[in-house]
Amino acid sequence: MSACDDRLIVALDVPNALAGLELARALGPDVSFYKIGLGMLTGGGLALANELKQEHGKRIFLDMKFFDIGATVEAAVRGIAGYDLDFLTVQGDPHVVRAAREGAAGSNLKILAVTVLTSLDRSDLDDGMIRAGDLAEITLERAARAFEAGADGVIASPQEAQAIRAMPLAAGKLIVTPGVRPAGAAPGDQKRIATPAAALADGADHIVIGRPIWQASDPRAAAQAVLSEIAQV
Repeated sequence: MSACDDRLIVALDVPNALAGLELARALGPDVSFYKIGLGMLTGGGLALANELKQEHGKRIFLDMKFFDIGATVEAAVRGIAGYDLDFLTVQGDPHVVRAAREGAAGSNLKILAVTVLTSLDRSDLDDGMIRAGDLAEITLERAARAFEAGADGVIASPQEAQAIRAMPLAAGKLIVTPGVRPAGAAPGDQKRIATPAAALADGADHIVIGRPIWQASDPRAAAQAVLSEIAQV
């Protein structure tokens, strides 16, 4: 793979669009794909997404995790589709996925369904009154239902990537894995993690890394180290 390997998505989890643009400039041509999440929505996130896409030629993953009644989701996604971005997340409930697909119709926007957040474990599901059962099995079931509803791909932890990739319903679909940490990096609030190489080897198409890159003393060097690791996969 070339140095500009879009399997790496860098999460711009910084306070505002100015900080995001500064980080993107620091990373330079090595990084071609960025995630902009809910935390930056009020800090100019959509404007940054548009600038990085239209003026700098970057690919953009808008991580909004939409969840609402179908009509509202459809309208919101239709609005996002007008920005000509690449990926958008919605919650993996089938009615949400179906509505998002309607909203994205006629565009190149890929709808990615969230299965179970990588910051959650079984005790968190218990607190949220999510049904009993193995967390990995619940993740697989949510992935299957999302695929059946028309999702272009799913968001899942790297620990479930291999099992999702083996599903017949996953043929031709995207698997994007947050919760990826280079060896020795602090897990932070992530609970179901793996290294970049392991996540890709297990079937992920893209890995999302934020803090281990943007909190590094030299973010570009940190990104280059990840790129060197995944180039071996």
